Amino acid sequence: MQNKGLIKFFAILFALVSIYQLSFTFVSNKVENDAKAFAGGNQDKETKYLDSISKEKVFNLGFTDYTFEEVRGKQINKGLDLEGGINVILQISVKDVLKGLANNSKNPAFNKALEDAKLNQKGNQSYLDAFFDAFDANKGTTKLASPDIFANRNLSDVVNFNMTDDQVKKVIRKKVDESVESAFGVLRKRIDKFGVTQPNIAKLGQTGRILVELPGAKDVDRIKKLLSSTAQLEFWETYKIDELGQFLMSANDALKLTENAAVATKEVNPVKEDTLAKLLTSAEKTDSAATTKGNNPLLDKFVGQGGGPVLGVIAAKDTAAVNGYFKRKDIRGLLPADKRYAKFVWNKGTTVVDEKTKKATETFELYALKGNRDDVAPLSGGVITDASDTFDQMGKPAVSMQMNGQGAKVWEELTGRAFTEKGFIAIALDDVVYSAPGVSSGPIAGGRSEISGAFDVTETKDLANVLRAGKLPAAAEIVQSEVVGPSLGQKAIDAGLTSSIVGFLLVCLWMVFYYGRAGWYANAALLLNLLFLFGIMAAFGFVLTLPGIAGIVLTLGTAVDANIIIYERAKEELREGKTLGEAVKAAYGWKGAMRSIIDANVTHVLTGAILYIFGTGPIQGFALTLLIGIVTSLFTSIFIARIFIDRDIASNRSLMFCTPTTKNWFTGFHIDFIGMKKWTYLFSSLVVVVSLVSIFFVNGLDEGVDFVGGRTFQVKFEKPVEPTKVSEELSQVFGTPVEAKIFGDSDQLKITTKYKIKEEGTAVDAEVNKKLYDGLSKYFNNISYDKFVNLYQGKVYGVLQGSKVSATISADIKTNSFWAVLGAMLVVGLYLVISFRKWQYSLGAIAAILHDVIFVLGLYSLLYKIMPFHMEMDQHFIAAILTVIGYSMNDTVIVFDRIREFLAGNVKGTFKDVVNASINTTLSRTLNTSLTMILVLLIMFIFGGESIRGFIFAMLIGILVGTYSSLFIATPVLVDSMNKKEIDEIEKRHHANE
Repeated sequence: MQNKGLIKFFAILFALVSIYQLSFTFVSNKVENDAKAFAGGNQDKETKYLDSISKEKVFNLGFTDYTFEEVRGKQINKGLDLEGGINVILQISVKDVLKGLANNSKNPAFNKALEDAKLNQKGNQSYLDAFFDAFDANKGTTKLASPDIFANRNLSDVVNFNMTDDQVKKVIRKKVDESVESAFGVLRKRIDKFGVTQPNIAKLGQTGRILVELPGAKDVDRIKKLLSSTAQLEFWETYKIDELGQFLMSANDALKLTENAAVATKEVNPVKEDTLAKLLTSAEKTDSAATTKGNNPLLDKFVGQGGGPVLGVIAAKDTAAVNGYFKRKDIRGLLPADKRYAKFVWNKGTTVVDEKTKKATETFELYALKGNRDDVAPLSGGVITDASDTFDQMGKPAVSMQMNGQGAKVWEELTGRAFTEKGFIAIALDDVVYSAPGVSSGPIAGGRSEISGAFDVTETKDLANVLRAGKLPAAAEIVQSEVVGPSLGQKAIDAGLTSSIVGFLLVCLWMVFYYGRAGWYANAALLLNLLFLFGIMAAFGFVLTLPGIAGIVLTLGTAVDANIIIYERAKEELREGKTLGEAVKAAYGWKGAMRSIIDANVTHVLTGAILYIFGTGPIQGFALTLLIGIVTSLFTSIFIARIFIDRDIASNRSLMFCTPTTKNWFTGFHIDFIGMKKWTYLFSSLVVVVSLVSIFFVNGLDEGVDFVGGRTFQVKFEKPVEPTKVSEELSQVFGTPVEAKIFGDSDQLKITTKYKIKEEGTAVDAEVNKKLYDGLSKYFNNISYDKFVNLYQGKVYGVLQGSKVSATISADIKTNSFWAVLGAMLVVGLYLVISFRKWQYSLGAIAAILHDVIFVLGLYSLLYKIMPFHMEMDQHFIAAILTVIGYSMNDTVIVFDRIREFLAGNVKGTFKDVVNASINTTLSRTLNTSLTMILVLLIMFIFGGESIRGFIFAMLIGILVGTYSSLFIATPVLVDSMNKKEIDEIEKRHHANE
């Protein structure tokens, strides 16, 4: 081996750099463990302790000191499935952006296109493209550059009346991109102020989607609200209860005619002299015929009287009905002419717990804002230049704000009018009233104001944060989310470490048992490979996930794969009578093992790259780990092990690449593989037919929420539960079918529901969480809602993990998965055509891949109802399929390379004899590689944890089937696709060489 000194230098340098990078992880873990010991399990105490030492120096390398904050920033990043936390994908509402750019246009063609775009959006098509298609289909003579669409005052500098639709589309695309970029910036500012360690925020291509990962975050509802809130702060004048009292009474009377079937239309209405207050008071009694509780559709829903700007207090369960009443044209028609634009909104709500019954009741205050034709507030949050959390004169949490000059002027006018008219000003955030103070001391000048109300300290911090960061340019809907508790993350780490250590030890033992001293050399290369792998991940800030750990364990198998190929070739050369030096040189040569190694690993890289491109989150972590592992494995297997072998050659030390026990293992095969093809074709055809029938006509596939949309919750109970009973009870609570399956232990369920999956917003998410809590709380001993839903260190019971995938996202995932599998087949097939320069090789490989994919899909279809672990079709399953494609190609390429070598060489016999000889002479490599991989996967299947068991099972079956197909499908198809003329030429050439 040339340049041996240079390779040693780089190996030592890379090892030192890797140790340096990993040292930060060790130090950070030590400090965090000390913090846990200090806090004694108290999460808040632990967090405060770590915050207090964030600026302290905790690590010294001799030439510089590092604070804990710097050390933690350089450690290996752990994904949510290991660290716990929250992952969401936000979809910026392009529809809202377009409406804003068009100045809320009333143009019929424009608004129809907005609605049609959402209905007709296909696959991965963006909403903007769908809007353009819908507009083109409905526009008639209308142009995008019309004055009432985009040729308006706001866009006058970039859009004019003479522009064509195509020209306007380019402008709008740019404006939409700018809005997404603006939203990205706003969210980054909010997250930076949130205080989460190593947050990750990234735009997902040109989809208008933004990925946010917050490792270690625990307050689920708070974070979702923080991320999706547009922060549309507005200041409105309000109507007082005495201004709308008569309207409420008239609305109640009108609703009697349509809402109360039991009340006759001739019934006498309440006497005119009754006031609203009297009516509300008497409605709570049962001795008044005219106002008996139940006869007043609207007023019966008032559980408390109003006052000032508050029209009344309504129970949470009745707010939807009241909203419906106020949206009816006949009811709004009862408003006086000067109040016809009244805007009815709620406050944030209040929860009261009855001390005796312990029953919680949530109520909301009703307000009426002085709206206008354009629904524009007199003053918006855009005038806020600074905001901070503080406390008001009563010592309650509040938010202090400073306005710019223009805002200060309007604010002075508003407060002046409120003072004169003894009115109130409602301060609303995203149409929720947080406070509605009166003004008692005259107009407020200077633009300084304060929001106080039913806040806690956390809420004022978040509100000040979002006001400083600015409002989102459009609504941000959470279309996909995943929540993982820290205790579940620790369990995943433990399972991952166990499988890694056991897998590593078994692979090392096998290599020593089978190859003797050469096995020790491979193990040394394997250790260095793991050091390089972790060092690279730490240096570049890559995220380690649970599937990533699976990728590392798989790397243990692939790391020795190259050594196996080289060692088996060296043994062949030794059997032919060559010296150790000659055998090693031939084995490491291009005509020896190198060509097979390069071809096999290129196919791995191609499938891994496709997996990374089409995958998200943990799947990308798996793909990235796999890709890094391939590169580091090649370096250590080819160069590091060679250094030890060359030292043996230089010292004339015997090296046989085997032990006395394994010397003749997997040798001397003379199997007629081509002669068996009729039977293998029959068997494989039968398997394919049964699989397709099961997939399309009998069992189908257990499609997870990744593919069909929905919400899943992993819930840990205090004792074993009956999933069928839980499913029935939750189905009644949700009013729609809910699936509950045992997940691992019998006291743990995986619960899936599609309830309101097409509706977006934090309110819907909170509603689902609340229904889940209501349906399951009886199985727990006085667990609160917060402890049931939110995450905290050491959590034992309740929701350990939750995820949501909207219908839009699931459609995209399904489409991406299809193209990922198809793309992997085509890319690998194209590479083989280029590498082998005959399309027949590519055809044989693709036939084997297709066979393997159908086999695994069919097995999952046949078994998912009876297996004791989950066998869902999700992104993890697609990752397994693509990995199977890579490993199937590995075995196939080894055989094909030997066929190419033998066909070009001096091997005697017919074409059939040459092909059979090729397969038989590579059988030791094929079996050894497959056995190593199967050994590793079995360890992961046993110790890797419930969450990846189905994923590992797919790969385990795939490796077995891939080994079979490379021997009995790929090669026979190659032979059958060769035309007779080519075969005659090959045999003629070989006869000439005899």
